[in-house]
Amino acid sequence: MNKPATHVQTALLRRLATAIGLLLAMAAGAQAEQTFSFDSTPGKLPKTVVPLNYAIELTPDFTSLALPGVETVDIELRAPVAQVTLNAISTTFAEVTIDDGTQRAEVATDATAQTATLTFAQPLAAGRHRLRIAFTAQINKFGTGLFSVDYPTKAGIKRLISSKLEPADARRIFPCWDEPSFKASFALTVVIPRNLLAVGNMPIASEAPAAGDLKKVTFAPTPKMSTYLFELTIGELERVTADAGGVTIGVVTTEGKSGQGRFALDSAVKLLAYYNDYFGVKYPLPKLDLIAVPGGFGGAMENWGGITFFESRLLFDPATSAETARRGIFAIIAHEMAHMWFGDLVTMAWWDNLWLNEGFASWMATKASQQFYPQWQSWLNGYGAKQFAMALDARRTSHPVQQPIADHSEAVTAFDAITYNKGQALIRMLETYLGEAAFRDGIRKYMAAHAYSNSTTADLWQALETSGGKTITGIAASFTAQDGVPLVVAETACDGAAQHLTLRQDRFVIAPADTAPLASRIWQIPVAVGPARGKPFDEILLQGSADIPAGACGDAIKVNLGDIGYYRVEYGPKNRAALLNAFPQMQVDDRLNVVTDSWALVQAGRAEPASYLALLDALDAGDHRAVWDQVISTFAALNRLSRDRAERRVIQAYARAKLRPVFERIGWDGGGSGDDDTALLRASLISTLGDLGDAAVVTEAKRRFAAFLDDPNALPTTLRDAVTHVVGITADRATYDRLLALARNSTATNERLRYYFAAASARDAELARATLALTLTNELPDTIVTGMISTVASAGEQPQLAWDFVQTNFDTLLARQGPNFRDQFVPNFMTNLTDQAHAAELAAFAPSQSTSGGRVMVARALQAIAISADLTTRVLPAADAWIRAHKP
Repeated sequence: MNKPATHVQTALLRRLATAIGLLLAMAAGAQAEQTFSFDSTPGKLPKTVVPLNYAIELTPDFTSLALPGVETVDIELRAPVAQVTLNAISTTFAEVTIDDGTQRAEVATDATAQTATLTFAQPLAAGRHRLRIAFTAQINKFGTGLFSVDYPTKAGIKRLISSKLEPADARRIFPCWDEPSFKASFALTVVIPRNLLAVGNMPIASEAPAAGDLKKVTFAPTPKMSTYLFELTIGELERVTADAGGVTIGVVTTEGKSGQGRFALDSAVKLLAYYNDYFGVKYPLPKLDLIAVPGGFGGAMENWGGITFFESRLLFDPATSAETARRGIFAIIAHEMAHMWFGDLVTMAWWDNLWLNEGFASWMATKASQQFYPQWQSWLNGYGAKQFAMALDARRTSHPVQQPIADHSEAVTAFDAITYNKGQALIRMLETYLGEAAFRDGIRKYMAAHAYSNSTTADLWQALETSGGKTITGIAASFTAQDGVPLVVAETACDGAAQHLTLRQDRFVIAPADTAPLASRIWQIPVAVGPARGKPFDEILLQGSADIPAGACGDAIKVNLGDIGYYRVEYGPKNRAALLNAFPQMQVDDRLNVVTDSWALVQAGRAEPASYLALLDALDAGDHRAVWDQVISTFAALNRLSRDRAERRVIQAYARAKLRPVFERIGWDGGGSGDDDTALLRASLISTLGDLGDAAVVTEAKRRFAAFLDDPNALPTTLRDAVTHVVGITADRATYDRLLALARNSTATNERLRYYFAAASARDAELARATLALTLTNELPDTIVTGMISTVASAGEQPQLAWDFVQTNFDTLLARQGPNFRDQFVPNFMTNLTDQAHAAELAAFAPSQSTSGGRVMVARALQAIAISADLTTRVLPAADAWIRAHKP
């Protein structure tokens, strides 16, 4: 039998466990983080054949959506081979020859692996060869590969085509080595109708008439780049330009909309100068186009020299867009332009290092926003990005920032909040630790060393350490090579008049109480500690536990000052009480940090709902938008979880009572620029109070919407989204039909989305069925079909109705939406449901289990459903009881 340990033995064992954990974390980091080597980079294609240059000619058919083409690829054989394997999907091969037709190849395709193998009768010698492939690919109706977009204009429906290739869909346009480490140059020619404009990665080198009413457009060759950065957009387009230090910046739109690109154009000009200086390597291409695509895909894509944006993410029209929309437009331009360096000039070697692209672009975008628009307080107001990452990272289905990726389907799953938001938070924490100037110098070294090539995380750490003079590999590896969120437990104790603070590490976990515990983790954490009001102590690098002097007995001590660290904090009862007393005098980011951690501890079962609800009493109605937005998000979560439960009435009444004074303080109408935090908070409160059934807000929203129908100037653009949303959720048939008519009569993408999504929010079951039926027609842009279905389930509160619809029409929707509908949408959609019966349905839904990426997404969704079910049974009754007792 085991002998009980003494206190001394326990302490020694704890220190030993800490040391072992640190060693394991550092070893895992060292193993995962190797500097770039082409031969050791993961991937599916053999590395015996390397492409050097592609000369591609495409002749897209806008009517049949066929994509005939021919390409000549200069390749380097590193050893003799009789077979050449490259990527292709949905492609028909015609003649394939090598070296001016000296040999013809037999072609065998593998649809599952998305490859084509070219077999030659005689082995090819090592050295350079020229491969010629004639083929026909296809233009998709969903936003992958080369895709078509049908969009409304005053002259009727028009069509353009554009490309979206990340992570691995260049293979849908032309046969290629579609992995990021196979960099090559691209010389593109397209044969298109003479009335159309073609935009590619590089400037047009020449145009010449072709047969009939066609023309041949030839682009200048690109520098070496990865295939997923290839860009082609063709349509009835117009372009406005500006010079930025010798680089031509352009904004490309459909006809009649170029004037709405002025803010984007001005932003890009100043961002290019800022990035040229920061990175220490000037943007190397002669032009950079920002291309507004009115459908096909959401968000934006960082194609080198030709960034594509969903139209409403790039264009600003003061007649239809809120002033605050400029924030989002600037942020996404800043993100995508940062990719011109992080991602395009220097590219991650394989998708396991995707965070090098996305985490850095996210961090740089916020840094640039803070630089040019400090009044936006972008780090503070962007707190939700880190919170979302931490919520996912606390689950058992989390993954390391630097994660193994087996194939293209798994690569898609890497585009998540861990990669983007945790990556961004880690970079900010490391920049603070090293110092801003030293960090920038390291980035400059990294860019110069790896330009036009690939890199790994280890390459970055090397550059930062040589510039910063501090060892950061162990710190960074403990966050990138293992999953999870650190928890710092902070307890104060007094020794006479003096106070000391004990810090120790744990792992922060959100999981149902009846599941097995997750493996322990040890991190090296830069911890900023100090008085809630006063000068911070020296920074601590926490490697297990620490005990430090902490002022006079009773002083309120704040951990994670400035909310820069990526960790949660759990305070002992004495220090928590002191912090609540000092709460009004804290800096706003520290108040926000206390509020977010308090709710997170409730989610994790480490605190009772009463502790969070009591904290809300310390909030002032005039507190910052970021603080109230956190409260709003919590109320929204409770409202969602309590659907169809007895607790909902009490929770909604309590939420309305807490938010009403905030709204009454700022009112429906206010002064200011329209681009301030008050305007954003006002809109958020209107939407939320409407969702919570606030009768006065619903009535006033309907009145204002009716006035807007008579006079569009009667409703400010800053309120249109919120008011239309409230009108939508409460819509009757007449209102629903009016919303659809407004959407159909508009040619502005942001307006169309506003009205379509408001209609989809209708809570009436018959209207929800009408919306679902609409998603099977050709009326809606394919880009918003899945969003409309999800809106019926969430805002419209008809999740079962929507799920039945998805199952009944799955094959039709899959054919129209592409493989992401199966692998991504269905699992994500099912998180609208919070019971184990629906979890079982998802687990048994075979289509979403058919790829490794789909299985990853299903596992994540099942965990999300289990957590929601746990919160429903654990948190809702406790919250209901506290509200009834304290806020009758």
